[in-house]
Amino acid sequence: MTPRLFDLRSTWHLPAPAGKVWDVLTDLDLRPGEPVWWPGCTVAAPLVRTGPSDAPGADGLTGITAFLRFHTPLGYSLTVSIHPTLSVPPRELAFDAGGDLEGRGGIVLTPEGPEGPTTMDIRWTVRPTRRWMNLLAPVAAPVFVAAHAHTMRKGEQGLAKALDEG
Repeated sequence: MTPRLFDLRSTWHLPAPAGKVWDVLTDLDLRPGEPVWWPGCTVAAPLVRTGPSDAPGADGLTGITAFLRFHTPLGYSLTVSIHPTLSVPPRELAFDAGGDLEGRGGIVLTPEGPEGPTTMDIRWTVRPTRRWMNLLAPVAAPVFVAAHAHTMRKGEQGLAKALDEG
């Protein structure tokens, strides 16, 4: 059985200029076990430097892999690796995902004015790698999508709070 492909999209509205949003999103001060600004998300493992960035001016983002653990409202956790493949500060970030969800993702920041706010469009195109998720996907896909939407709303709220406090 081929694992189901999930094409998940979200749009966040954030109360800050794109440059400030970018700075929070790309902060590499990640320590295992510590929470990040996203409620229900912790750092799962040390940041791995996979080599020098292959994109000039990309702040070295394409030379790292981050590992995050998301705790879902349904009681299970997903550990996902994020390896940036394209970085265009402060506008666009594309990445490969691995771990419990494999595929690709991307973020596009669009300023709504010179000093904010900013719209952040997020896209995940992923397949679960956990056997139980793949077995349940034919009937549980709507539940997985709803859990994702809940997690994303919490992320938007957490990032807005971090931007307000920063």
